[in-house]
Amino acid sequence: MFGTLAQAGKYLGQSLRLMVGLPEYDTYLAHMEKTHPDQAPMSYEEFFRERQEARYGGSRASCC
Repeated sequence: MFGTLAQAGKYLGQSLRLMVGLPEYDTYLAHMEKTHPDQAPMSYEEFFRERQEARYGGSRASCC
């Protein structure tokens, strides 16, 4: 029961972070270590900037 509850809490937290636009740097690091061990991962600052540009289209003009 507690395992299921903990898993639900984890997914809820992840969903909330994604809804407000907070990137999952720890998840990214785990992915890089598992699937791309020969590549150096981005720093947190690089990762955050890349995620912002992907979400908001960093190079486009202002929306209004």
